[in-house]
Amino acid sequence: MCSRAVTSAVSKMPGVYSVHVNLVSETADILYNPEVVTIDDVGDRINMIGYEYMGIHDNNSLNNSVLEEKRKTSLRSKVYRIIVGFVFSALLMILMFGGFDLGEYESYIMLAITIIPFIYVAYPIYNSGVHALLNRNLNMDVMYCLGMTVSFLASVLSTFNLLGTNEFMLYDTCLMLGSFLTLGNYLEDRAKSRTSDSLNKLVDLKATEATVEKNIDGKLIQEKVDINNILKGNILIVKPGEKVPLDGKVIEGYSYVDESLITGESQPIEKTVDSEVIGGSINKDGSFKMYVTNTGDKTVLSQIISMVQDAQNSTPPIQKIADKVISIFIPTILLIALIAFIIWYVVYGSAFLYSLSIFISVVVVACPCALGLAIPTALTVGVGLGAKHGILIKDGETLEVSEKVTHVLLDKTGTITVGQPVLSNIINYSNKSDEEILKIVRSIEQFSQHPISSALFNNEDKSEYDLYDVDDFENITGMGIKADISDITYYAGNRKLLNKYDLTIAENISSDLQEQEEDMKTSIMLADNESILAIISVEDVIKENSIEAINTLHDMGIKTSMVSGDNKISSQKIAQKVGIDNVISEVLPQGKLDYVKKLQADGEIVAFIGDGINDAPSLTKSDVGIAIGTGTDVAIESGDIILINGDLLNAVASIQISKKTMDRVRLNLFWAFAYNVILIPVAAGILIPFNIFFRPEYSAFAMALSSVTVISLSLQLRSYVPEILRSKE
Repeated sequence: MCSRAVTSAVSKMPGVYSVHVNLVSETADILYNPEVVTIDDVGDRINMIGYEYMGIHDNNSLNNSVLEEKRKTSLRSKVYRIIVGFVFSALLMILMFGGFDLGEYESYIMLAITIIPFIYVAYPIYNSGVHALLNRNLNMDVMYCLGMTVSFLASVLSTFNLLGTNEFMLYDTCLMLGSFLTLGNYLEDRAKSRTSDSLNKLVDLKATEATVEKNIDGKLIQEKVDINNILKGNILIVKPGEKVPLDGKVIEGYSYVDESLITGESQPIEKTVDSEVIGGSINKDGSFKMYVTNTGDKTVLSQIISMVQDAQNSTPPIQKIADKVISIFIPTILLIALIAFIIWYVVYGSAFLYSLSIFISVVVVACPCALGLAIPTALTVGVGLGAKHGILIKDGETLEVSEKVTHVLLDKTGTITVGQPVLSNIINYSNKSDEEILKIVRSIEQFSQHPISSALFNNEDKSEYDLYDVDDFENITGMGIKADISDITYYAGNRKLLNKYDLTIAENISSDLQEQEEDMKTSIMLADNESILAIISVEDVIKENSIEAINTLHDMGIKTSMVSGDNKISSQKIAQKVGIDNVISEVLPQGKLDYVKKLQADGEIVAFIGDGINDAPSLTKSDVGIAIGTGTDVAIESGDIILINGDLLNAVASIQISKKTMDRVRLNLFWAFAYNVILIPVAAGILIPFNIFFRPEYSAFAMALSSVTVISLSLQLRSYVPEILRSKE
């Protein structure tokens, strides 16, 4: 209802095209024409309808601090009202039940004690309620105002004998109503602010300034500069303990950088020259210079924050259940309260103020707030929990669907495997050491552009290795290379190369070579003019955690299939190693897409995990597309879930987080519904025959407790660690 009120009021303004309000984060995304309407105009409209405009939220850590201070001021104001309310409520109850004889002036003394504290405590509630009525918005503040007004006016009328009696005062009730409602708002606001802790931590990672190196008149100087004034291409100095200001590449120095809050990687990462660094990560022990590659909203951290915000602002389909209930909630409660009053006053002939108390209890105890908060609070915490582990969940619908996944499809290259061949093993036939063999083959391969050359250097900078001087290098297309080292000619390549130079391949070497090929390794032979020295193999290795991830999916009752464009033998070998028993190989992107459609037609809820451009159609069509964050931008844009560090354990963790979050949503909804189903009849007097009368102030306390209970249940999610990641913690 709060969301609807702000949305309705702002969307009617000229020049405003769309409004999306997030109740939990207390933000509104507004698309507007600045030539027609200003942000200040929008802020004035928000204030006019009884809410408070706090300023622009721009994901800047400095601005975030300003907004946080405003929230603290608002919370302090509530605390003062709570203290005043309960102190004077206690004083009233002492006068009423403490045996004091104040004679005929008792009711006047109680009115005098009540009136100023009541105005002070209840003013924010009345301010919001009146504005809501003026804007034709029947929300809970209107209901609270109704309850407090009825109890206060009835007490005043009774004080002046206008109701025929002054024996049933409700001064303590009206003051305690305001106090409990304010207490509920205070606890709710505090709890809500904690649901976005993960996002706030990401925002706080943003640096506000950086040390820029400038060349002035031939002299290098260092200068502190506001982060917003730094440009792509600037050279920055990052010292130990400082935040990496922006995305960039190390050009000088060495250090270890903690990227855990961004990627979920628990161990600090070594950074040397040409290493990429992420803005917001923490430099640990060394200093380095970096070249800025991304600024502003183009940085990895800014994009992560935007994705997390978008996800937290989204509405999952299950929200429709709560929305339908809430749309008819208040009219229904007013009807129940009126019926209860009539039954007790007219049918049973109870005293007017007694029956009126029952009316007030029903009005106040009803709480659609718990229903309204049940889903978005759990969603906000769940999405933030994912971000904490380097899992970006794009929207609430993804969370809801992910828990139902029955079949996971995985691409092979770059998903199950690393995607870049690296040195695998050496079969040495010479009297030289393996280290010497490697030094020779790397020395003659250093000038080659063939992918196998990079694999022999583990895709690292070749200049970092200690190599021999090479003469007469020759590349022989389709066969390999030959070169001289210290007047000895060496050959590195396939069978064709050795046959070309009449080098005999012994039977045992041929057998070893065939065995390596059957094991899906790419091999070359190193030889000199006399004999074959060694077989050196490279392979696209299986990622460290692929086997564990796939086994866990099976333990969860989820089927797995590999879909790959690679040949059948290669695909089946990899599938066998990691435990996947269903292989679809030698398929083009359309074939992958067709298989996704086939499984969906069979009633499966399909998740597709991939990293390449050819995976984009399948990522988009599947019920849940899980994109490897180290893959292409197209794949990432197509995914519903992004794994920043590309670890398959996080793919499983994303499903486990979804299940846990949706379990918490259902638990929240259960308690929200159960609370209203149980306490509304109690407030209406169903237990009065058993001498249990639910006073209005009890109703106010129960109402406050209901919202706080729902939020607290959601907050418990923050401590949840997905089962598959617990061994890493």
